[in-house]
Amino acid sequence: MKVRLSLADPLSIECPLLALPVFGGDNGLTAEAERADDLLDGAFARARHAGDFRGKAEEDLLFYAPEGEERPHRILFVGLGDRSALSAEDVRVAVAQAVRRAESLRLTRLAVHLPADLGVDAAEATKAAAEGGVLAAWDFRELKSEGDARLEAGSSADAGDPKPPVEELTLAAAGDPATLGQALRTGRAFAEGECLARRLQWRPANIATPSHLAEIAADLAGEYGFTSRILGPGELEAEGMRAILAVSAGSDEEPRLIVLEHRGGPEDGPLIALVGKGLTFDAGGISIKPALGMEDMKYDMSGGAAVLGAMRAIGELAPAVNVIGVIPSSENLLSGRATKPGDIIRTRAGKTVEVVNTDAEGRLILADALSYVVDRYSPEAVVDCATLTGACVIALGHHASAVLGNDETLVTELREAGDRAWQRCWPLPLWKPYRKQLDCPAADLKNVGGRPAGTITAALFLSEFVGKTRWAHLDIAGTAYGDPVAPYQRKGGFGTPTRLLLEWVWHRAG
Repeated sequence: MKVRLSLADPLSIECPLLALPVFGGDNGLTAEAERADDLLDGAFARARHAGDFRGKAEEDLLFYAPEGEERPHRILFVGLGDRSALSAEDVRVAVAQAVRRAESLRLTRLAVHLPADLGVDAAEATKAAAEGGVLAAWDFRELKSEGDARLEAGSSADAGDPKPPVEELTLAAAGDPATLGQALRTGRAFAEGECLARRLQWRPANIATPSHLAEIAADLAGEYGFTSRILGPGELEAEGMRAILAVSAGSDEEPRLIVLEHRGGPEDGPLIALVGKGLTFDAGGISIKPALGMEDMKYDMSGGAAVLGAMRAIGELAPAVNVIGVIPSSENLLSGRATKPGDIIRTRAGKTVEVVNTDAEGRLILADALSYVVDRYSPEAVVDCATLTGACVIALGHHASAVLGNDETLVTELREAGDRAWQRCWPLPLWKPYRKQLDCPAADLKNVGGRPAGTITAALFLSEFVGKTRWAHLDIAGTAYGDPVAPYQRKGGFGTPTRLLLEWVWHRAG
C-alpha cells in the first residue's frame, strides 16, 4: 500500500472516501467533523441525536456528499472512544476501520484525517496510523489465481468477484512535515515488515519450507546489504547442532540455520540478537498430534517469520545499532528415521537431553541456535520468540504473549515495547524450584517438565543454553495466529511479534 502525507484541509482532498475521527461523548466532534456535518446539512448530528453513532471504537457511519461539489465523495465518521483515555492503538484501530470500510465499498484509495487535538503526540499518531492502514489493507491472495485473473481482466464486480485491494492511503495531518514524514516512513516500514511475516506464515508448508525461508533471507541480504550465513546439514553437523538435526530426522526437507547481520552501529559496539523458531511444519513427530487442526501447524514458524519481518524493516530504515536475526528451521515429521521418545541427543552446548516427547521440538532447535549465537557473537542481549507451549494459551489466552528472562531490565524493556506496539506481553517467573521438573536420571535434562507450569519449564530449558548472557523469551503460542482481535488483523497469521521486536530495537538504537 502507498501511504502519503497531506497538510491540506482534509475536506479539500479529492478522494472517494474521507474518514473523520470522532470522540465519544457529547463534545466529541472535531472542527473538521463539524464542518463536514454542515456540508451534510446536519445529517450526522441527527444520527448522533438518535443514538445511531456514539463515537465508540470500531464504530463508523457513512454518508454520501451532495452531488456536484468538489469534495470527498463519501464521508465516514469513525469512532475513537473516550478522549481522556486515547492511545496510539486507538488511532491504529480507527485507521484500520476506515481501510476495511473502503475495502467493503470496493474502493482502492481513501484519506483519513488526524486531528491536531487527538491528545496523542502527532508523530506517534502518524506512525500508528500508517501501521493501521498498511496492516488492514494486507490480504493473502497470492494463491488465488482465479480471483486474480478476474481482477486483471477488468470484469465487472459482482457478488462472486473478489474485492480489489486498497492501494493508497492519504493521511491528512498538521505539524512539521519532516517529523511527520519520518514517522510515516517508520510506521509503514514496521507494518510492511509485519506483512512479510504474515505472508510467510500464510504460505503452506509445501511452499514455506526451511530452504524457502533461507531463500527469503538471502533476498533480504541482497536488497539491504546484510551479511548472511545459511547453514545446511553438513555445516550443522560440523557445528555439533545435533538437536536441530534430531528434530528434522523424520523429514525429507533439509534443516537450515539462517543468520542475517545488520551492522548499523559502531564496529566494536554492542550487538543484540533476535532469534525466532522456524518450525515450518509440526506434526509432532513420533508423539504425533491429533489430526483435527493440524493444518495450522504451518504457523509453528511464526517466530522465525517475525524475525525475518523485523529484519526487513531494519534493512529499510537502517537504525544505528548492530542487530543479528537468527532462525533455526526444520520440519518435525515422522518416519523410520525420526527421533523416538526416550532417545538421548547431545546438543551443540554439550548437554545431553532425553527426548521425552518429540512434540516438544521447538525448544530443541532453539537450544542449538541460542548456544551458537551466544558463543559466536557474544551479544549484549538476546530475545527469542516462539510458538512454544499450549500452556501459554491456557495461562494468557490470545491477548498477551508470555515473557520470561534472566534479566528484569530486559523483561521490562520488552513489556514496554509490547505496550507501544499493542503486542502486549506479561511476565512469568523463572524460579529455580521449577528446574527440578527437568531433572533426568539418564541425561543432563529432559525436554519436557510435565503439565504443571509448562510455559515456565520450557523457558527454563532454553535458559540452560544462554550462559550469563542477558536473555528473554517470548512465548507467542496464543498471539501469533488465530481469530482477529483488531480490524487490522485477518483470520490466520498476524505477524506477531514483529512490531514488538522492532520497538525494542528502536529503543535500543536511541
